[in-house]
Amino acid sequence: MAHFDTEYQRLEGSYNDSPPGEEDLMVHVAEGSKSPWHHIENLDLFFSRVYNLHQKNGFTCMLISEIFELMQFIFVVAFTTFLVSCVDYDILFANKLVNHSQHSSDPVKVTLPDAFLPPNECSARIQTNGFLLSILVIAGVFWIHRLIKFIYNICCYWEIHSFYISALKIPMSNLPYYTWQEVQARIVQIQKEHQICIHKKELTELDVYHRILRFKNYMVAMVNKSLLPVRFHLPLLGDTVFFTRGLKYNFELIFFWGPGSLFENEWSLKAEYKRGSNRLELADKLGTRILWIGIANFLLCPLILIWQILYAFFSYTEILKREPGSLGARCWSLYGRCYLRHFNELDHELQSRLSKGYKPASKYMNCFISPLLTIVAKNVAFFAGSILAVLIALTIYDEDVLAVEHVLTTVTILGVGVTVCRSFIPDQHLVFCPEQLLRVILAHIHYMPDHWQGNAHRYETRDEFAQLFQYKAVFILEELLSPIVTPLILIFCLRPKALEIIDFFRNFTVEVVGVGDTCSFAQMDVRQHGHPAWMSAGKTEASIYQQAEDGKTELSLMHFAITNPHWQPPRESTAFIGLLKERVHRDSSLALAQQAVLPDNTLFTSIQSLQSESEPHSLIANVIAGSSALGYQAVRDAQTSRHLSAVSEVASALRSFSPLQSTHTAHGSSHAEGSQLRGPGTMMGSGADARTASSGSSAWEGQLQSLILSEYASTEMSLHALYMHELHKQHAQLDLERHLWHRQESDESGESAQDEPEVQRSTPGSAIPRSASYPLASPRQAGDETAALQAGFQRRYGGVSDPGIVNRAPSHFARLPLGGWAEDGQTARHPEPVPEEPSEDDLPPQIHKV
Repeated sequence: MAHFDTEYQRLEGSYNDSPPGEEDLMVHVAEGSKSPWHHIENLDLFFSRVYNLHQKNGFTCMLISEIFELMQFIFVVAFTTFLVSCVDYDILFANKLVNHSQHSSDPVKVTLPDAFLPPNECSARIQTNGFLLSILVIAGVFWIHRLIKFIYNICCYWEIHSFYISALKIPMSNLPYYTWQEVQARIVQIQKEHQICIHKKELTELDVYHRILRFKNYMVAMVNKSLLPVRFHLPLLGDTVFFTRGLKYNFELIFFWGPGSLFENEWSLKAEYKRGSNRLELADKLGTRILWIGIANFLLCPLILIWQILYAFFSYTEILKREPGSLGARCWSLYGRCYLRHFNELDHELQSRLSKGYKPASKYMNCFISPLLTIVAKNVAFFAGSILAVLIALTIYDEDVLAVEHVLTTVTILGVGVTVCRSFIPDQHLVFCPEQLLRVILAHIHYMPDHWQGNAHRYETRDEFAQLFQYKAVFILEELLSPIVTPLILIFCLRPKALEIIDFFRNFTVEVVGVGDTCSFAQMDVRQHGHPAWMSAGKTEASIYQQAEDGKTELSLMHFAITNPHWQPPRESTAFIGLLKERVHRDSSLALAQQAVLPDNTLFTSIQSLQSESEPHSLIANVIAGSSALGYQAVRDAQTSRHLSAVSEVASALRSFSPLQSTHTAHGSSHAEGSQLRGPGTMMGSGADARTASSGSSAWEGQLQSLILSEYASTEMSLHALYMHELHKQHAQLDLERHLWHRQESDESGESAQDEPEVQRSTPGSAIPRSASYPLASPRQAGDETAALQAGFQRRYGGVSDPGIVNRAPSHFARLPLGGWAEDGQTARHPEPVPEEPSEDDLPPQIHKV
C-alpha cells in the first residue's frame, strides 16, 4: 500500500509480529507434502469457526442446537397462525354453548378440542386473510434462507471437526474440558507443520485474536471514541443510552459485511477508503447508503415488530409466571458490554468478568431503593397478601371456589403483585457501603469514569451505572421499540456522522503483515494510542484525537498479556509493562516500609462475602478492606498521603500475589522482563497444555487445574485494574493541585506586580517552574527561599529537582508528562517528552507513519 498517498500505511516496525527478516515471507511447500490445512484463504472465518465450535462444546452440541433453532422458528410461526385462524374463542370463553348429549337437561362439559375449528374451515380462514398470507410467505422465504445457511454451516463445521481431530489431536468428547488458551496454543504450534498462514512462518496469539475480533475491535473503538450515536438527551428522561441488537446489526451491516460496505472482504478495507483525497465524496456515498438502509428498516418495521412481540411473548411469559420478580432483575446492557470490553477480548472472557461483577453490581443498585417507594410497597403487599390469603384458604376448604369466574385470574394477579412489591422492600439486616461496592465492581469490570470515585452514594452515579447495568424489563422494552427507533437513529443521527466515520476508518486502520487491515487501537500500542494520565506519559506520541479514553489501551494491554502469557509484546509494550512492574515494586516497598498491613476486620468480612470462596477473590476483598481502613485512618492526613496509601496497598498485594513468582525473577532477556509481572502467566507458561503438567492426569483433573490458573489470572488482572486506577486517580489529583497552585501563584504575582512594580524589578525572583499558560516574563535569579520552595514543589508534584538549574532562564521550561516541570537540557525521568497537542481544528491528524 506504499503507493497510496494517504494516512493509511502498510504496517512495519513495532507492529510487525514476524521475526526479523520474515516480514515479507511467503512460505512455499512442495505439492506432495502439503497438508489439508495448508494456506487457508479466509483465516478470519476459519479461526472464528474454530472458536465457535469450542464455545458450543463440539460438533454434536452445535448441530442439535442449530436444528432446534430451525424448529423453534417453525413452531412460533405455525402456532401463531393456529391461534389466529383455527380457534373459536366464543366456545373457549363460554360465550357459545356446546351440547354433546341428546338431552338438554344433561350438564354441559366443554373440552379443549371443542374450541378447535375443523381443518377445512381453518384453511379457508387462512386463505381469506391476505395480511396473514403475506407474513407466511415472508416467513417461509426467511426459513428457507436459514435452512440453506444451516446446511452450508454444517459442511463448514464438519471441516472444523476434522481439523480438531486430525490437526489439533483433540477428540470431540474431550473438547469441553479444554480451555481456549490450550486450543489456541496448539493452533500456534501446528503453524510450523501445516503452514495455515503462508505469509508468516510463525503465528502469534495476537494474530488469532485479530482475525476473530477484527470487526468487534472496531466497534469497541468507535464506542470508546463516542463516534456511534447511542447516547441521547431526551425531554423528561434526561441522558439516556439506546443500543439494541437490531441497531448493532445495522451498524455492522453498514460498516463491515453488507452490500456496499467499507470492507472489500473480511480482512481488507476498500482501496478508496484508504485515501484522504476523496473523503467528502465517500462521505456523501456513505450517507446515501445509510439513508436507504434506514428506509428499508422503516418498511420492514411492521414485520420485525410482530416477530419481536411474538418471540418476547413466547420466551418470557412462562418465566414471568414462574418467577414474577425476574423482570425486576438486572442484566448488563449491550452498551455496557461494548463500553467495558477490552481490545482483543473474546466473548467468553468478557462474560466471565461481567458474571463475577454481577452480584456486587446488584447489591450496589439495591442501595438506592427509595424510602417512599418502600413504604408504598409494604402497604400494597399487605393489602394484596390479605386478599390472596383469604382466596387460598377458601380454595383449600373447597376447590370449587376456583370454578367461580375470575377467581383464578385474581389469585394470579395478586401473587404477581405481592412478588413485585417484595422486590422493592430491602433486607433490613443488610448494611451497604456504596464506595466499597463500587471498588469491588471496578475490580471485575476494569472501567469506570473518574467522577464516579468518591461519589458512589450519589443518585447521579447510580443513574449512569444503570446505563451499563439495566433492568431486564428495560432490556426487553428497548428490544421491542428497536424496530421503530432504529430507522430514526440511522437517518437522523448516524447519517450526519458519515464524514467522521470515513476519517475514523482511514486514520485508525493499519495493515498488519499476515493479518490484513485491522483497527490500530487493537495493536494496544501505547506509543500511538496511549494516554499520559494512564502511565503512558513520556512513552506516547498520541494527540487527544488519537488517545484511547478511560485507559483502554493500557488496560487492554495488561489484560491480553496476562491472559496470554506466551505472547511476546513489541518493544514499546514491553517497556510499558516493565515500567508498571517497577512502579509495583517501588510502591510495595513503600507499603512495607510504612508497615501497611492488610487488616482483618468486619469490613473485610462483609466485602469478602461479595466474592466467591476462592483464595484469589478473597485477596481482592482484603485489598479493598485494607484500602478502606487506611483511607479512614488517613482522613486526618494529607490528601496525597491517602492516594499513596491506596496505591501502595494494591501494589503490595500484587507483589505478594503469586506463590511461584519468586522463582521467576531472573533478569537478562527482554522476554523475561516483560513476563515477570505476570504471576499466573508464569505459572501457565510451563507448557502448551496445562493438563500435561502431571503425567496420567484425567480430563477432569486437567480442567480443574486450568480453571484454577484462569481464576488466578483473572484475579491478577483485577488487582492490576485497581492499581492502575489508583495511579490514574493520584495523577489526576496531583495535576489538579498543580494547576490550582499555578493559578494561585499567577494571581499573587499579578497583585504584587500591580502594587509594587519597582520592587519587583529589583528583587530576585523565584525559579519556580511555570506552565505554558503562565510563562515568566523575564529570567530571575534564585535565592535560598525560592530554592526551598522549588524543592518543596518538586517533592510534592513529582518533578525532578536539580539544584544546579536555578540560575538558568525560566522561560525555557519544558513540559514533563507526569506532572513535573524541568528546563531544556535537564535530565528528566522521561527522556522523550510528549509533544504539544494540536488544536481541535487540525483533526483528523496524520497518525500512521512508516
